Amino acid sequence: MKCIDFDKAFSMYAMKYFREHAKEYKNYDAMEAAMPDVYARFLDTPADFLANQKPGEYFQSWDDAKVLVDWMEDYIKQRVPTPDMLLNRITELGDPAASRLFMLLQKERAPQEARMTAVSLLNELQSQLPMELYIQWQLKREAEDELCDAAAESLTQMGEDAVPAMLAALDEANDAGREALCAVLSHYPDTTGRVLGELLRLIRLPDANVAVLAGYLGRLGDERALETLIDLALQEDISYLTYIELRSAIEELGGDAPERTFDEDDPEYEAMSRLQMDFGKKGGDAEEDADSPTAPEIPDAPINGDYLQ
Repeated sequence: MKCIDFDKAFSMYAMKYFREHAKEYKNYDAMEAAMPDVYARFLDTPADFLANQKPGEYFQSWDDAKVLVDWMEDYIKQRVPTPDMLLNRITELGDPAASRLFMLLQKERAPQEARMTAVSLLNELQSQLPMELYIQWQLKREAEDELCDAAAESLTQMGEDAVPAMLAALDEANDAGREALCAVLSHYPDTTGRVLGELLRLIRLPDANVAVLAGYLGRLGDERALETLIDLALQEDISYLTYIELRSAIEELGGDAPERTFDEDDPEYEAMSRLQMDFGKKGGDAEEDADSPTAPEIPDAPINGDYLQ
């Protein structure tokens, strides 16, 4: 299927529109504010490059989920911006689209962006179909993995239905996978204490991301974590931002965080102090340039329909 660059087409449409209506806009901000309306006009205007079809209706002609999902993958492979109209049409098809998107997830050679988009669309469809697959992805995952992270976020959106399978998978997962699963499980009551025990183990590991894990413990809401959190907050080698997260978790659980002092020897403390100083200076420093041109520039084309947001 042909992958039409709708972003480029809209850019040309917008440039022509603003030239013809330049007198209606005082400045760039006014043009930017009008962009959603201009984009809506573009979608509803018959276009020569579509044989007089309206861009907003172009993908409505197809109702085969396989064709549309394959088309989306082709857009990504060809590095042409994927139109929102195509993504919207896919989600409109419901369960048939969910089945095809699930098949795309299992194609390990598919582009990462295509699989990430599939995760996003399945989440929008509120599909439970990939639940087991998402959990399996966590078992042997790396600490840094965008696809696994997106899958874990979707598990959170699936609600308590995913909890039993995630609990059962904890024993098979590596440490990165256990952390990811516990991040999701910390949203729900920990009736067995399994999640608490795992998080307390993980936060004591030498390479632990203490700040993040402290946040999970605070969210879990079990005050039995206080002893460990306070002990970590007292350690001399913790950084300023890690201490802030520990303090927040301790207070969230109803405890009293130990007082600590930090100075410029801590790079995080120094950076935050400098940021606050810079922020305080911004109030009266900015002055308008009287010589700056008043004619507005043509805004850039939207990326995947951002002007509709």
